[in-house]
Amino acid sequence: MVCFNFIEMIKKKKTLIGLVLGQILSLILTSNGFAASQIVRKGINAPTSHSFLGYLLLAIVYGGIMLYRRSPIKAKWYHYFLLALVDVEANFLIAKAYQYTSMTSIMLLDCWAIPCVLVLTWVFLKTKYRLMKIGGVVICIVGVVMVVFSDVHAGDRAGGSNPVKGDLIVVAGATLYAVSNTCEEFLVTNADRTELMSFLGLFGAIIGAIQISIFERDELKAVHWSTETVLPYLGLALGAFFFYSLLAVLLKTSGAAMFTLSLLTSDMWAVLIRTFAYHEKVDWLYYLAFATTAIGLVIYSMKEKDQEEQRSVEVVEVVDVEADQRKPYDKDGEPLSASLIGASNEALTKA
Repeated sequence: MVCFNFIEMIKKKKTLIGLVLGQILSLILTSNGFAASQIVRKGINAPTSHSFLGYLLLAIVYGGIMLYRRSPIKAKWYHYFLLALVDVEANFLIAKAYQYTSMTSIMLLDCWAIPCVLVLTWVFLKTKYRLMKIGGVVICIVGVVMVVFSDVHAGDRAGGSNPVKGDLIVVAGATLYAVSNTCEEFLVTNADRTELMSFLGLFGAIIGAIQISIFERDELKAVHWSTETVLPYLGLALGAFFFYSLLAVLLKTSGAAMFTLSLLTSDMWAVLIRTFAYHEKVDWLYYLAFATTAIGLVIYSMKEKDQEEQRSVEVVEVVDVEADQRKPYDKDGEPLSASLIGASNEALTKA
């Protein structure tokens, strides 16, 4: 019982830390979306540049830590290169989507990453999922479909020039995010967090610089740089740095389930920003999609909690079995009671 209480105390502390980190990540994600939409509203069509400074900051800070420690590299360099390539293109697609659809749709459609993560972890990380968790994912997908229908129904009120095209771009970007998050969870568990952040920043900055020089150089040259233009880029850089840093911690301590659950609150903040900051009318289907997604995520997280409790019970049962195995037994294989053991010891003493 003491062992079970100790395990429960550790679990509650980890859950609390995971919830706090998840909410911080949710706020950072919403803030980054707000900054990206501000850049698009200024007519700057350079989506790769949104994440370039963030990768560069990761490379400088965590690369400097690696050089100071002089620690050996635990994973292959080309694994980090492929991860950075997927992550850069995911950020590119999400930033590109702001030109076509609304911030609210982008935040809600990010939930598409949840079923993608489930499939990827099941195939590559051998994670097992039960029917209730799969049911929660199906409900989340229904909410995602509602967002698409909402944009079709809202038309030009959806806050973008081509909402359906933007939604499809977001789904593609969310799929790449799922690949990236799954790889990050594997590497942060089997390699090193500082190593992951430094190489992700290094290769991400290199890939981003090449992509900017080929596709976005003329666009950035034509920009009239001012304080109002530079501030959103600086905000994106700092937001990306803290987002990736905290995401690595959350993936290592709580896993992808807590991260995907925290995305729900970013949807809520996105609706509030769109309503009060942009003064745009939100279609009623958004709220229905939000509620549907919330139900699916709650079912998804509750099943994850049940599985963790089952694992804790199994640990306690193993401890009880080991305690039983240490008990003395009689010739028939039955455990001796304390009185019989005491009587036996007393008889031996008298003898």
